[in-house]
Amino acid sequence: MELARNLFLVLHLLGMASIIGGFLVQTRSERKVVQPAMLHGALTALVTGLLLTGLLEMGDGDVNHTKIGVKLVVVLVVTALAWRRRRAESISTGEWAAIGGLTILNVVLAVFW
Repeated sequence: MELARNLFLVLHLLGMASIIGGFLVQTRSERKVVQPAMLHGALTALVTGLLLTGLLEMGDGDVNHTKIGVKLVVVLVVTALAWRRRRAESISTGEWAAIGGLTILNVVLAVFW
């Protein structure tokens, strides 16, 4: 079970890195878009986060349901934004900043909470 947990954790981190990478690549660009890497990263982070939570629930340790709930809402918003605007010619700077900012917020919540 530890191998599965570590595998899902690596995939989860790669998903978040994919979103942040797609966000950072566009910092100097005039036209912001939802890159495929951002959408796939959001979906990967969502699915692997749910799998990690399931593994945690099966174990003997305590589960912080509040933290998991907050992080789930944040990743759902990121995924919804990326999914809704995936085929758009361009997205607003606010939507682009929300995708990147909320992903960074999720990383901060994971580390410091």
